[in-house]
Amino acid sequence: MSIIKVQNLYKNFKVKTKEEGLKGSIRSIISPSYREIEAVNNISFEAQKGEILAFIGPNGAGKSTTIKMLTGILHQTSGNIEVLGLNPSTQRKQLSFRIGTVFGQKSQLWFHLPPLDSFNLLGNIYEMDKAKLKNRIEFLKETFEIGDLMDVPVRKLSLGQRIRCEIAASILHEPEIIFLDEPTIGLDVVVKQKIRELILKLNKEEKTTIFLTSHDAGDIEQLCKRAIIINHGQVVLNESIKSLKYDYLNKKEISIKYNHEIKVDDPNINVVKRKGGALKVQVDTSKQDIEEVLTELIKYGKVDDITISEPPLEEIISYIYQQKRGGCK
Repeated sequence: MSIIKVQNLYKNFKVKTKEEGLKGSIRSIISPSYREIEAVNNISFEAQKGEILAFIGPNGAGKSTTIKMLTGILHQTSGNIEVLGLNPSTQRKQLSFRIGTVFGQKSQLWFHLPPLDSFNLLGNIYEMDKAKLKNRIEFLKETFEIGDLMDVPVRKLSLGQRIRCEIAASILHEPEIIFLDEPTIGLDVVVKQKIRELILKLNKEEKTTIFLTSHDAGDIEQLCKRAIIINHGQVVLNESIKSLKYDYLNKKEISIKYNHEIKVDDPNINVVKRKGGALKVQVDTSKQDIEEVLTELIKYGKVDDITISEPPLEEIISYIYQQKRGGCK
């Protein structure tokens, strides 16, 4: 069931233009002129209930503008948006009770207050009764392992601790959809993995739909099954993660280790790295059968170890951007 429906969405911004020189500056004050920037250009997509969907693109592609329209912060220039059967532009209050948001660079927690105070304030904003709010806070403390952080002022929390509290706060009112904008930005590898596990747990246990934007390929690869790629304010791809890998980079890497130093002189075998008896071979599966390459490699001697891997998602996304590149709006 589609719970987000976007059809032919446009968003234009007026930007003041300045003329050169003193006279031009005075003229700009008295009679300003404007030009229009098209931030979002005729995009359409849907998101299904319970889905974890990646919405990705380079800086300036229109991601944040789209999220702001989906959540009712901005009004579209034209086009239709339906989130949980509601119009975000005209029914923002009703929608806000059913969605949650986390922006990596912005906080919904009060900086000088401990998270518990913020949670109680948010509970009042969402008109939760005291018993339900208390039970929900206890549940979130256990799920997100933030019990010992609840009385510490937010300003004293580490970034990873704050993000855990931010996500917990965003689902305090049990939203049906949560919009996560760069939730792991600036975090170290260990903390990132913890946040990803919490997001997956949230999706599995509460059936929450996750709408994720991220520049971190690890977030997308581990959390999402489908990705919408936006560039220049337009949707350039809307496919499963598996399809992205299959369609756009038909390459695999074979890492093979022999028990002796080896030299491969076959022109059909593309050795990209060599160190002693260890080789890394790249195979374009659209042109070569990987089994045939393996058969040839095994002929060179006794093999101690062999692995076959796919290219990282980051490389695939970079490739797609290059295919569709141009000026961003």
